[in-house]
Amino acid sequence: MSRTKKEDVRLSAKANRYFSWPLYLWVIPVLAAAMIYPLDKKSALIVLIAAGIQLAVSAVIYIFRKHGLEEELVHYAMGLSKATRLMLKELDLPYAILDGEGRFVWVNDAFAEVVNAEKVTRFSVSEFFPEITRKSYPKEDAEAELHLAYGEQNYRVVLKRTMDSEAQEKAGAGRNRSEFVSMYLYDETEIMSLIHENESQRMIIGLIYIDNYDEAMESIDEVRRSLLSALIERKIAKSMSGIDAIIKKLEKDKYLIIFKSQYLEELEVSRFPLLDEVRAVNLGNEVAVTVSIGIGIEHSSYIQEYDFARAAIDLALGRGGDQTVIKEGENIRYYGGKSQSVEKQTRVKARVKAHALKELVEAKEQVFIMGHQIGDIDVLGAAVGIWRICQTLGTEAHIVLNTISTSLAPFVDRFKENQEYPDNLFVTGERAQSMVNEDTMLVVVDVNKPSYTECPELLESIGTIVVLDHHRAGSEVITNAVLSYVEPYASSACEMVAEVLQYTDAKVKLKPVEADAMYGGILVDTNNFQTKTGVRTFEAVAFLRRNGADITRVRKLFRTDMNEFKYKATAISTAEVFMDHYAFARCIGTGIPNPTILGAQVANELMDINQIRASFVFTPYQGKTYISARSIDEMNVQVVMEKIGGGGHMSVAGAQLAGTSVDEAVDIVKQVLTEMRENKEID
Repeated sequence: MSRTKKEDVRLSAKANRYFSWPLYLWVIPVLAAAMIYPLDKKSALIVLIAAGIQLAVSAVIYIFRKHGLEEELVHYAMGLSKATRLMLKELDLPYAILDGEGRFVWVNDAFAEVVNAEKVTRFSVSEFFPEITRKSYPKEDAEAELHLAYGEQNYRVVLKRTMDSEAQEKAGAGRNRSEFVSMYLYDETEIMSLIHENESQRMIIGLIYIDNYDEAMESIDEVRRSLLSALIERKIAKSMSGIDAIIKKLEKDKYLIIFKSQYLEELEVSRFPLLDEVRAVNLGNEVAVTVSIGIGIEHSSYIQEYDFARAAIDLALGRGGDQTVIKEGENIRYYGGKSQSVEKQTRVKARVKAHALKELVEAKEQVFIMGHQIGDIDVLGAAVGIWRICQTLGTEAHIVLNTISTSLAPFVDRFKENQEYPDNLFVTGERAQSMVNEDTMLVVVDVNKPSYTECPELLESIGTIVVLDHHRAGSEVITNAVLSYVEPYASSACEMVAEVLQYTDAKVKLKPVEADAMYGGILVDTNNFQTKTGVRTFEAVAFLRRNGADITRVRKLFRTDMNEFKYKATAISTAEVFMDHYAFARCIGTGIPNPTILGAQVANELMDINQIRASFVFTPYQGKTYISARSIDEMNVQVVMEKIGGGGHMSVAGAQLAGTSVDEAVDIVKQVLTEMRENKEID
C-alpha cells in the first residue's frame, strides 16, 4: 500500500469518528422522554418525535456529506505534506537523513550539490565525511556538532535524532524511528577564513638575547668591538624586517620584537635562520656569537603573552642558549641548540648564589640534600659539599639516598666507616619524609626534573627548595624553588658546588674524603676531562686538590670487578651502526646490581670509534629501559632524548622508558633519528 493510501486510511478513520458523533446524540432525548413519561405522557411523546427528527437529519447529513468532507480534508493534508517535502527539497540549507548504519535515506538538492554525486542514497556518509561514524551520532533528545572540511569548504555539521516517517518507510517498515538521524550542513568557510585572518594579524611578542655578548667582545681587539656589535645588530634587524617586525633594543644584548602571528609558521619551517646567521659572524672574535629567542603565545592577554616570552627566554638560556623556545600555554617547542654552552669567565653569579644559599641555610633548622634516582658520584660529591656548608654554618643536614650503586658503594662506605660523620648522614626518602617539619629546607643537586629526583614527595612537603644543576632545563622543571642555580656550561654539579664553597664567606674547609667524592664527580661527568671541560673546571679541581683530594685514591675507588668488565666488553662487541653514524648497543647486565652506570661507560667507549657521531646504549633495569646517549660535537643528543621524554646536555643525555623493552626502545630511537633526518634536523 502506498504512502498516500495509508494516510487516506488513517485520515478517513479519524474523519469517520468525528462526523458520526451527532448520530449518538439522540440517546439524550430518549432518556429524557423516559424520565418524563411517568409524569406527562404527551410531553414524552413530543420529545421522542423531536429525537427521531434529529436522528434522521444527522443520518442524512452523515451519509450524503461525509465522503466529500473527508476528501477535502485528505486533499488538504496531502497538499500540506507535499508542500513541506518540496520546501525541504528546495531548501538552501543542505539537509539529509541517515539510517542507523550511516547510509543516506534521503537528501535535498542542496546536499546533493555539496557532495556532487548522483543517487547519493546509494552511499554511506563516511564515504564523503570519514569523520562521521556511528559514534558521532547523538544520544536520544540530543544533538551532536562537528566541524569538518569537504573540498575547499568548511562546514559545521549538526546531527539530530529524527522521527521522519518518510525516512522510516523508505528504509523499511520494521525500523525504529529513533535510529534515523537528520544531518544539517552549515557553511562556515567565510567565518573560518575571517577567524584565520584575525589570528594571522594578531601580534606576537618575543625576546632576543645575545648569549655571550661580553665574552665575544673580550675575545676581539677594542678597535673592532663596535663593528662586531653593529654587525650583530644589523643581522638581527635585517632578519626581523623580513617578517615586518617591530624591534626595540632594551639593553646592549637584549631586544624586544613584535610581529604578526602569520609569520610564525614561516619561521618555524625555516627553523629560525637568525640563529645560524649570527653564529656565522666572525670579525676575528675567538668566541662565536650566539643568540637565544623566546616567544610567547597567549591569545587572551598581551601581558600574559609577554610573561610567556620571558619564561621562554629563561628556558632557552637555561638550556645553554643558541636556540629558540616557543611557549604556547603548556606546550613548549624547541629549535636550534646546536652549539656547546660557552663558559662564563665572570663568577659574579656564583658569588651571588653562594650568598643567597648561605642566608637560607642559616635561617633553617634542618636541611635535606637529594639528587636524581640511582644517584651517581656527581650526586654524592655535590651533596657532600652542600652538607659541609650546612655543618660549617651549624645547621643539621642529611643526604637522601635510596639506592647505592656498586660504583658509589666504595665512596659511601668511606663516610659510614669514618667516626667523624653521624650515623644519620644518609637517610632514605621514606625516613626523610617522617623527619620533615616547618623549619626544613631541601637542596636538589644534579637534577632539575621533579619526576627524576630521589624522592619527589619531598618537593611537595617542603616549602623552601634550592636547585643546583648543570643539565639543560626542559619543559618539566622544579617550579617552586626559592633559589635556582642552573648553569649548562658547567661540567658537573660538583664543579658548581666547589665554586659555591669558595664564596660562602664561612671559611668552609673540606675533609679529604669529601674532596675525593667531589673530584670523582667531576672526573666521571667530564669522562676523565675529555668533555665539557673549561678553565673553571680545572680551577674547581685545583681547589679540591688543595683540600686534600687524591687522584690515585679516587682512581682505585673507581675500579670495577672482572664480571662488570666482561659485560661491558660484551656490550661493546655487539654494537651496531645505524644510518652510518649512530652506534647502538644493548647492555644486558644480568646479576649486576646497578647496570645503568655500566651502560653510561659503554656509551662513552663507543664514541672512540671513528665516524660515530652519537652513541645510544640501552639498559633494562627495574622494569624500565635506561638510555645513555653520548656525542662529541657533531650532534645534540639532548634534543633526541627530549623527544622521548628525557634530557641532559648537548653531548651527554639520557632517558628512562617505563614498561618498554630494549628492542622497543631501540626502535623508538631509530624512528626519532629517521624523522629528524627527514626534517633536516640532522645530516
